[in-house]
Amino acid sequence: MLAAFYTRTGLAREVLELGEQAVPVPAKGEVLVRVRASGINPADVKRRAGWHGMAMEHALAIPHTDGAGEIADVGAGVDRTRVGERVWLWNAQGGYGTAGRPFGTAAEYVAIPADQVAPLPKGLSFEDGACLGVPAMTAYRAVFADGPVEGQTILVNGAAGAVGHFAVQIARAGGARVIGTVSSDEAASHARRAGASEIIDRKREDVVARVLDITEGEGVDRIIEVDFAANRLSDIAILKANGTIASYSCSSDPEPVLPYYAFANKGANLRFIQGFNIPSASRRAGEAMLTRLAEEARLHVAIGATYPLREIADAHEHVERGSLGNIVVSV
Repeated sequence: MLAAFYTRTGLAREVLELGEQAVPVPAKGEVLVRVRASGINPADVKRRAGWHGMAMEHALAIPHTDGAGEIADVGAGVDRTRVGERVWLWNAQGGYGTAGRPFGTAAEYVAIPADQVAPLPKGLSFEDGACLGVPAMTAYRAVFADGPVEGQTILVNGAAGAVGHFAVQIARAGGARVIGTVSSDEAASHARRAGASEIIDRKREDVVARVLDITEGEGVDRIIEVDFAANRLSDIAILKANGTIASYSCSSDPEPVLPYYAFANKGANLRFIQGFNIPSASRRAGEAMLTRLAEEARLHVAIGATYPLREIADAHEHVERGSLGNIVVSV
């Protein structure tokens, strides 16, 4: 099979290679998926780059955790009627822990445990499905990890980002009022189309003042946080007593200093979201919600660009530059 791979970390154009690899054989409990689209997440790019000292966990890695395609074969113990099923999948490469899986979706085939694939809803393309594993499921977990949100006011920081865009849609579907922060007019339109009722341009407006004005001084019940280190002080200033900050990233500073009393005095709850380690029950509930929204034509997957597999280095560089929408590799 044709696959992209790397044997050392570094710049995309220097370490990513394209060549033939053996087609994997599905083991007991696994399925073999003919990959049609491979989604790229920031974690995939960071792992390939060796971000903050990340080391190679295996001699050779095929990148990307997310993807979509058709089940081509099954291992022992898996119902053969699943062959031909359109699916989306997650945690193919890397994942949670110190020794993740070596072979991801940037290849024509991937063998993966059967419980790491889900039926691709009608109406969603393979490219759409390749964007669900980390972005959509992280958003679902961030919104619903502590219960229903109907009637709540939720702030989504980075509402035009891959996770944020899904979080706006999911929170609205759950009955919440959503405020989104963005950094450009284009991003504002993107987040508004997703369902944010109020938009704040964090580069041109005072986020704290605007949130307190929008909420008539009450603040918000929940914050979906794209960068806890950068926003922790403004977050606590606008959080209601006993509210929750659900953070799924902290890229600006992986070891932020926490102003303890500012958080403790509000009884704030800190919820850290790891998209590679979502509890099974929450994952199944998230899959069901995404399927329902897709079938009701209420789930919009934003795709910024699609690259062929031979241009995977360009695709990784696009992710590093930033994109309004997910970057996908067609296989």
